[in-house]
Amino acid sequence: MAKNPLLELRKLCLALPETSERISHGEPTWFVRGKKTFVMYADHHHDDRLAFWCAAPDGAQAVLVAASPERFFVPPYVGHRGWLGVRLDVPLDWDEIADLVTAAYRAIAPKRLVAELEAREATPSPPRPERREEQRKKQNPDFEPPLCR
Repeated sequence: MAKNPLLELRKLCLALPETSERISHGEPTWFVRGKKTFVMYADHHHDDRLAFWCAAPDGAQAVLVAASPERFFVPPYVGHRGWLGVRLDVPLDWDEIADLVTAAYRAIAPKRLVAELEAREATPSPPRPERREEQRKKQNPDFEPPLCR
């Protein structure tokens, strides 16, 4: 089953420090500290595309649109400021989208929040606690968890 692009985009945006979501111009939009927009969902907003628009580092828009015009475009209203349009109605690479969302955040967020993000990325995630059954299996390879009734 295909992922819901809005839900996935929401997870990516809200995972970043001090971000929030609200409707702006009729679409879900994500903000840094409730003020500065860094990503906007675009459900056929003034065209026939399901997409999102995001801030982008200097020069990224031109490079990405030229390299993959079937996936990237210059969005209306904000394209002249270097923002990037990313289609969500084509086959998606969610790792690439996560990178684009993070780059958008870095382009808009204040330095302190970017530093917080970098510190978070540099810190490895704690290992997942083992479930009791996994611990028992290590202690006794013949262990089988009881069946639930």
